[in-house]
Amino acid sequence: MHEFKYKNRDLYCENIKVEDLARRFGTPLYIYSYHTLISHFTKLRDAFKSINPLICYSVKANSNLTILKALVDKGAGLDIVSGGELFRALKAGCLPRKIVYASVGKTTFEIEEAIKAGILFFNVESYPELENIQHIAKRLRKAVNVSLRINPDVEPKTHKYITTGKITNKFGIDFKSAKEIILLARAFSYLKITGLHIHIGSQITTSTPYVAALKKVIAFIEVLKKEGVVLEYLNIGGGLGIIYDKETPQTAQRFAAKVLPLLKKTGLKIIMEPGRFIVGNSGILVAKVLYIKNTPKKKFIIVDTGMNDLIRPALYEAYHNILPLTKAKGEELADMVGPICESGDFIAKGRNLPKVKEGEYLAVMGAGAYGFSMSSNYNSRRRAEEVMVLKDKVSVIRKREVYQDLVRNEAILKLSK
Repeated sequence: MHEFKYKNRDLYCENIKVEDLARRFGTPLYIYSYHTLISHFTKLRDAFKSINPLICYSVKANSNLTILKALVDKGAGLDIVSGGELFRALKAGCLPRKIVYASVGKTTFEIEEAIKAGILFFNVESYPELENIQHIAKRLRKAVNVSLRINPDVEPKTHKYITTGKITNKFGIDFKSAKEIILLARAFSYLKITGLHIHIGSQITTSTPYVAALKKVIAFIEVLKKEGVVLEYLNIGGGLGIIYDKETPQTAQRFAAKVLPLLKKTGLKIIMEPGRFIVGNSGILVAKVLYIKNTPKKKFIIVDTGMNDLIRPALYEAYHNILPLTKAKGEELADMVGPICESGDFIAKGRNLPKVKEGEYLAVMGAGAYGFSMSSNYNSRRRAEEVMVLKDKVSVIRKREVYQDLVRNEAILKLSK
C-alpha cells in the first residue's frame, strides 16, 4: 500500500498533486511519502510485537538522512555496510548500540571507526575478517561483539544478482566452517561471538525460503549449545518483497505467522534488517517526456531520466509500473528510454504505456528502494532532487546537484612542458 493515488484524474502524493511538485522542483524528481514510509515500518513492528525485535532498517536501500531520521525517531535501528553509512547513521542520530554492520569487505579503517563508535556488533563474513577485527580490537583495547553470518544454502527464488543465501554466493559461512570458527574464536581475547546472522536475498515474496533457512539455523544453534556456546542474538536479515507489478508478496502479518513460532523457539533476541519493504513503495521517480520517436520497428518515449537515476531496469531487468500524472486516454506499445548513451538505458521495454505527449510527465512507481541510492553521475549528469511530502507540506531533503558538484574534487594538471 502507498499514498500515491488518483483524485479525480490527477495523481497525488498524500495531499499534494504530483504535477505541481514536478513543475515546482523540476525533473527528474524523487518524491517520498512520509506516511507510506512510517506505516510500513509500523506494520512490521506490530506484526512481531510479541518478541519485540530490534528492527534495523537497511541503509543501503535508501540512505537519505531525512528518511533515516524519520525511522530512527520511531525506534528503528540501522543496518549498515560501509564507513559512509556509519557516518550517515550517526549523523541521523541513531544510537550506536542499535547499529549492526555487515559487508564482506570491511576495511581496517572502517572497522576501527565502528569500534570507536561503539556499535552493537559486526556481522562477520569470514575467518580472516574475524582475525582482523580481533587484531584491531586488541590494539584499541576495546572488547567487541560479533555475529557470524551463516550461509544456509537455500534457494530464495529471486533474481540471481540479489540472491545471497546460496553456497555459491560470496556471502556468509557454511555451517561446518562456522562451527570450527566459533570454537576457534574462544581464544580471541577481545572478541565475543554473541549471535548468528542470515540474509538470504532480496525481493523475496514467500516465507518458504525463510522457514527453510531458520530450521537449519535452529538445528545449528542446538549443535552449538552442546559445545557450550551461548548466544544472545539471532539476526534474520531482510529481503521481504514488495509489489512492483503483479507480485503477491506476503504481508508483515502473514510473514510473522510463519516465522514467529520458529523464532520463539530460539529464546534469542531477534534482529531484522528490512529495507525495500519499508521504503520501496514510499517513493516515485517523476520524469518529463522530451520526445516521442517513431521508427519502423517501435515507438520510443524519450524522457529526462535514465539509468543514472534508476539503474534497476538495466541491472536486473526490473519492472516498475509507469503512471501518467493525469489519467491518460488509452495506452500504446512503446519503450520508455532515457538520455544516457547506452542501449541498456531504459525504464520500460515493449510495454503498453500511457499515451503521452511531449512536455507531459510520467511517474515511475516503487522507486523508493535502490533508486537514488544506486544513482550516479554517468554521462556527467546531475543527480536528481529529492522531496518528502507529509500531508499537505513538502520539503526538499536533497537539492539537485549543480554542475560545479560534478568537478568539485577534481584538479586540472598542467602536463605540458
